[in-house]
Amino acid sequence: MVFLVNFSQTSNAYFKLSKLVELDDPWGASFLNDKELIITEKGGSIKILNLNSNSVKKIKHKLNILEHGQGGLLDILYKDNFIYVSYTESRGDWTSSTSIAKAKFNIKELKFKNIFQAEPPIDSGYHFGSRLVIKDNFLFASAGERGKGMIAQDPSKHPGSIIRINIDGSIPKDNPKFEDKPDWLPEIYQIGVRNPQGLALSAFDQKIYMSNHGARGGDWFGEVKKGENYGWKILGWGGKNYSGLPIGPKWKPGFTKAIQYWVPSIAISNIAIYKGKEFNEWNGHALITSLKDKSLRKLIFNDESNVKEDIIFKDKIGRVRDIEINPNNGKIYLLGENSLWLMEKAK
Repeated sequence: MVFLVNFSQTSNAYFKLSKLVELDDPWGASFLNDKELIITEKGGSIKILNLNSNSVKKIKHKLNILEHGQGGLLDILYKDNFIYVSYTESRGDWTSSTSIAKAKFNIKELKFKNIFQAEPPIDSGYHFGSRLVIKDNFLFASAGERGKGMIAQDPSKHPGSIIRINIDGSIPKDNPKFEDKPDWLPEIYQIGVRNPQGLALSAFDQKIYMSNHGARGGDWFGEVKKGENYGWKILGWGGKNYSGLPIGPKWKPGFTKAIQYWVPSIAISNIAIYKGKEFNEWNGHALITSLKDKSLRKLIFNDESNVKEDIIFKDKIGRVRDIEINPNNGKIYLLGENSLWLMEKAK
């Protein structure tokens, strides 16, 4: 299946969307090299896709996954011959945590060992986050608040925070706890988030950006900032409870302010800061995927007082869960509801 789509209402340039393979509820992907993607499926499978042949190979593993509600096998990241995954780990009696495991890459079997477990384990199928980014030798991860609201304001618990650990699982000595936040757990870098389903490192300013899935409204895109607080559930970011009652103000002093908000909610998922050849005019721009809105959006955000947004496409591939940029040619790969799509310029 192929779609030819106009870039925007003001552009005469076109791009092509091509379905590559069918998948079963895919959640995360990472490039092994410019010809292979490693992909997770929420039910627990890890697969490698050869982009030349579109052939798929399944890799064995023994992760203790609990597929419960929004939970299951979540993000995946390849770096320097190691694989990192975030997943919903069964902790007994239907409790679970957003956990992170690491394995040396092996095409036959991945022998994972945990390097992080969000505490406490919770009986909930909601709001796990969870994305992974490596910057230098630090692993950043987003942990959702599991539907527990104000837990995101409790830095003695991991849910509702951004995590920063060393890539071996040890704790950086300059995390907030060791500087000016003695009551924070040592792995916590930032608090006050709800369901952060996107993380991205910008190659242009070396900052990490994130997306957060709000309630009825209040999705946002912003920067990860050390020791700060995005305010959930004191702030509602423009959204309301599902009962229709207000949550709190969009923003107030003392809390981190997001760069862009969406009200009503677009059900924001993963993000990328584009760098590549294929769409070189987009270099440095943020690409935003969405679930409910079924769209791909682009933000020009170098001037935060005048953010410009374009809807690149909508209602073409269903709910959009993940976005990955080919490091060689800059072509874009998107995980839809049950498939992987290639986005490239039309020739």
